[in-house]
Amino acid sequence: MDSILYHNVLTMKRCVIIGGAPIKEYARVRAYFSAEDDYVFCDSGLRHMEALGAKPSLIVGDFDSWHAPEGSKTECETITLPHEKDDTDTAYAVKECIRRGYDAFLLTGCAGARLDHTLGNVQLLVRLYRAGKRALLLDDHSEMEIVGRETVTVSDRFPYFSLLNITGSARSVTITDAKFPLTDAQIPTDDPYGISNETLTGKTSRVSVREGELLLVRVFPDE
Repeated sequence: MDSILYHNVLTMKRCVIIGGAPIKEYARVRAYFSAEDDYVFCDSGLRHMEALGAKPSLIVGDFDSWHAPEGSKTECETITLPHEKDDTDTAYAVKECIRRGYDAFLLTGCAGARLDHTLGNVQLLVRLYRAGKRALLLDDHSEMEIVGRETVTVSDRFPYFSLLNITGSARSVTITDAKFPLTDAQIPTDDPYGISNETLTGKTSRVSVREGELLLVRVFPDE
């Protein structure tokens, strides 16, 4: 399914996890929201609350980068974490929301600040994929998801899309209706030749991976 329809899967219980990385395109992020979503703010992700117009259902954090919530604006369940822990605030939120039975996840404010945190949050997409959840990571420049055996699509509204191997195994890769199609191909971890493909005008590219997973990045057009 094309991710533009992602927020219309109303049969799924979805949470939006909001981290503290910069967000400039608030209107674009809000366009992905659905009235049925629950919003989970992670620590300094609370800085985005007013601009996103989202009322938290859950707040998670050790509050080392933001003050602990207080007052009527954020009266909701809050999980205060220790400063020294194995999980980042976002990782804890993902695990907690899996435990609470959410089927679909939208992560935003989770990429574009510290590279280590960005890469860690991309790894969370793999965790969610392997847990059988639908998950999308959204930043100011792109949307990201994991693709495997189930075919996903890329419409021509995206000027570019890229496929990157981040898990160590990606074989029998098929891409159709793209400038650079592939059939039964392999994309290794040490060769990023899957960057900057293009959907043919008026077409919808289809991507699948018979063995392993790839990170699919749909790049937004410049505005």
